[in-house]
Amino acid sequence: MKINAPLRMVVLLICSTFLFHGCSSGPDDVPETGTVTGTVTLDGAPLADALVQFQPENGRTSTGTTDTDGKYELDYTGTLKGAKIGKHSVSITTFNAPEGNLETKEAQKQIPKEKVPAQYNKDTTLTADVKAGENTIDFDLQSK
Repeated sequence: MKINAPLRMVVLLICSTFLFHGCSSGPDDVPETGTVTGTVTLDGAPLADALVQFQPENGRTSTGTTDTDGKYELDYTGTLKGAKIGKHSVSITTFNAPEGNLETKEAQKQIPKEKVPAQYNKDTTLTADVKAGENTIDFDLQSK
């Protein structure tokens, strides 16, 4: 069976439309983001192993963990660095819940204490404004 030229052209155009549509740059629901890096210190010393969270007024939270020098870089998703552009509430914590049974008093004694005051995490007063492009946002926390 032979397909005539006009029909072949229509089929080719339809296939091309689906092919190019499937190769778009990503989902439409990903907002514009800016990269965010910085340093967290507590009483002037680098704060290692702290979880840094940027929560926008609406949308997905971006997170990062500080290294031994207190440096962090935020991730928006597993493959996208940064945070949504705009104002954020920021939370910084060193608490890391241990795994396993925590019902005994001995197990509860082994729960590490939070190093960061509540005003920087559960009762946070920290904010940040993320702009397009590169953002360096440092936090100098005080324990008292």
